[in-house]
This record gives sequence, C-alpha cells and structure tokens, in this order.
Amino acid sequence: MSCSGCSGAVERVLKKLDGVKSYDVSLESQTATVTTETSLAYETVLATIKKTGKAVTGGEADGETMSV
Repeated sequence: MSCSGCSGAVERVLKKLDGVKSYDVSLESQTATVTTETSLAYETVLATIKKTGKAVTGGEADGETMSV
C-alpha cells in the first residue's frame, strides 16, 4: 500500500466483510490488522484483501504465521 487510495480500498472491503469485528490499516507500516469473529476464516479475509489488487506478503492468525 503506497498511497491513501490503496489503504482506503483495503478499509472499504474489510468494512463490508461480515464477521470483521475491527481492523487497523496502516499506510505507514503497510499492514492491516484484522480482528474477526471465530466463524470468519483467515482464507476469506486474505482473499477479500487480495481482490483489491494489493499484494499480500505475509499473514498471521492467532499468533501463527500463515501462508499467503
């Protein structure tokens, strides 16, 4: 995410995703931290972010490194 438009795109899709409790998208650190209901799968969140066209370079769920 290199601009506010990029981070805004990620924020918009997370806002619409059922099961997302909260999120913090940081343009400065180029990260997105997402807290979800247990029913929302990591893979669903990952796929939703990828649909914005933004590169995902790493992921973590419940403290465990996950594949992207």
